[in-house]
Amino acid sequence: MGALRKEPFLLAAAGALIAPGSAFAQPPAPTPSAQSATGPDEPIVSDSQFEQALPPLDPALQPPLEPLESIQPPADPNAPPPPPFPPVPGPVEDAPLGDPALTEPLPPLSTFETEAIQEVQLGDASEPAPVRYDLLVNGLGEVDLRGRFLGLSALEDARGEAVNGAMIAARAEEDVALAVRLLRSEGYYDAVATSAIEQPPAEGGRLRVTITAAAGQRYRFGDIAIVGPETVPPGLAREALRLESGAPIVAADVESAEANILLRLPQQGYPFTEVGLRDIELDPQTLLGAYTLPLEPGPRASFRRITTEGTLAFDTSHVGVLSRFREGQLYDRRLVDDLREAMVSTRLFRTVSAEPVRTGEAGPDGTEYVDILVRQEAGPARTLDLSAGYSTGEGLRLEGAWEHRNLFPPEGALRLAAIAGTAEQSAVVRFRRSNWRRRDRALILQLEAGQRDYEAFQGYTARLSGLIVRESTPIWQKVWTYQVGAEILATNESRVGRAEISLSDAYFIGGFIGQVGYDRSNSLLDPTRGFRLSARVNPEASLRDGAAFYFRTLLDGSAYYPVGENFVLAGRVRFGSITGIARDDLAPSRRFYAGGGGSVRGFGFQELGPRDVQPNPAFDPTDPDEQDPPTISVPLGGRSLAEFALEGRYRFGNYGVVAFVDAGQVYEAEYPTFSSMRFGVGIGGRVYTNFGPVRLDVATPIDRRPGEARISVYVSIGQAF
Repeated sequence: MGALRKEPFLLAAAGALIAPGSAFAQPPAPTPSAQSATGPDEPIVSDSQFEQALPPLDPALQPPLEPLESIQPPADPNAPPPPPFPPVPGPVEDAPLGDPALTEPLPPLSTFETEAIQEVQLGDASEPAPVRYDLLVNGLGEVDLRGRFLGLSALEDARGEAVNGAMIAARAEEDVALAVRLLRSEGYYDAVATSAIEQPPAEGGRLRVTITAAAGQRYRFGDIAIVGPETVPPGLAREALRLESGAPIVAADVESAEANILLRLPQQGYPFTEVGLRDIELDPQTLLGAYTLPLEPGPRASFRRITTEGTLAFDTSHVGVLSRFREGQLYDRRLVDDLREAMVSTRLFRTVSAEPVRTGEAGPDGTEYVDILVRQEAGPARTLDLSAGYSTGEGLRLEGAWEHRNLFPPEGALRLAAIAGTAEQSAVVRFRRSNWRRRDRALILQLEAGQRDYEAFQGYTARLSGLIVRESTPIWQKVWTYQVGAEILATNESRVGRAEISLSDAYFIGGFIGQVGYDRSNSLLDPTRGFRLSARVNPEASLRDGAAFYFRTLLDGSAYYPVGENFVLAGRVRFGSITGIARDDLAPSRRFYAGGGGSVRGFGFQELGPRDVQPNPAFDPTDPDEQDPPTISVPLGGRSLAEFALEGRYRFGNYGVVAFVDAGQVYEAEYPTFSSMRFGVGIGGRVYTNFGPVRLDVATPIDRRPGEARISVYVSIGQAF
């Protein structure tokens, strides 16, 4: 049997390991015994001791040196005498030049014939021509690693070009190491790889770089052991470690299994679990690796209380309202994460965290109590927002609002909003207490007043309402939602002309609100799968020329079915009914209408349903230039409603296109008869953003009738349904 060996567990992108004692190791520090006991400024040997230790100087060095003038070089008796210097005749200025032509004047420059210098374009010597090469990879395709290798390869990333051959050689060396790391990460611990660079004669100067890898035999798991204290109940760690004997030793699988221990044990009562450094001992004879993992699960714990610190948005008692655990309950990390997410959804924090803290106090079941420490850093609570929309029939609609989300702590928000639009102008004051007395429940009080000018009616309305709701938000989507409350309103409305504010002609309406919703879709603003159902019932009483009691009921359903990765087929149905009162006794604003961007596209807002021909108050028969018609057709509304929609949505990146068919009608009867249905078809575009899709729909009615627009346009945020 061969010798066992331990291998470092290499990942695909891991760098080289630095072994202890390598060239990068630091030298040992000097020991205290090697240092002098003297002070840092005292000499080791004194000056007198140093001079006494010097040897005596040679006495011959004491006399002074002779002067340089007294030293003469030795004479050579055989040397000839030096030649005498010739005398200079007269001053130097009068000496004649050797060539008489040098005394003549220079000719003018114009007499010379010249040729222009030709400019020569030189290449940039700092940018030599690149060296091109082709990459061949052998031995990795057989083990399904060729794609991963090319995705990380330095040679492949350079796209076949380099500055010089040395750079190609360096990249080849990196890729050789990469190939070995990849193979070892898949269990091929005996893998080797080489590189070769050559220049084929038929390649026209291109180099060929070949990376050749030999995977060798693949190692598999042998014995798998977890070393450390046992959990309660036993085997929790081994159950979470999803590794099996006989399976290949794959780095990604090992890391995933160990991460699963750190995920699952804190969900089962062990908040302080620690995983040690794994050990894999390889046997080259059996090709098995014995896996050992040290584990310290820590104490088994249960919840005690919540504490909080930092810049507080609200106190500990309200944090307790948001939590879903109770004292003495076995610790579960999911409940702690749920608390943190609930606090994030309030939008009152810059940062917020929640973590367990050991107390050392034992609980009655033998577990150790832990406190949950919540660290808060409150963020800005005031916001200003502006929204805009447009649709044919309603025209432009702008809404601006100021809101303080924590003016009345905890989570007591005040919102002041104003709506300025083509068909509506109003002001709204709303108070909202989120997480009122329990998690996910809100109390809403709202007062609004304004005027609406639609094709069906014009009126002035004041409304006061109170609701207790459980509703979804884009951050916190819920399966079950509801609304329970009451409202009272006073409204002056006229189907023709301007309404007058008058108590004698006003509708006084009071009633209750009840709504329940069930949402199994995967997104609030952009669902791609699932379905939604909702039902709304409003028992109401109308006081005008006596009392009338009636019920308004509205049912909605929608479904979303993905076809492939980029296409979604969506459908919607809506039915409405008002029972117990005649249509003409209803205030126009309490009737059902159809048509518009959220109803039946292709038609104007409130355009479908029964209509009434009325004299046009704007018509002036005495004006010879009058352009207005003498009569107008006014929507009457109805007591029942039926709507259908089918939409195909195709998305590519951050954009999308849709095609749709809508159908609907309003009826005077209490229940829809599904006769005389009107259809609209159209297309639309979507731009997908972080807060949801922005949609633009263009639609046209089928079998268009006089007075109906040929094209209707709708712009808003979110899908149509």
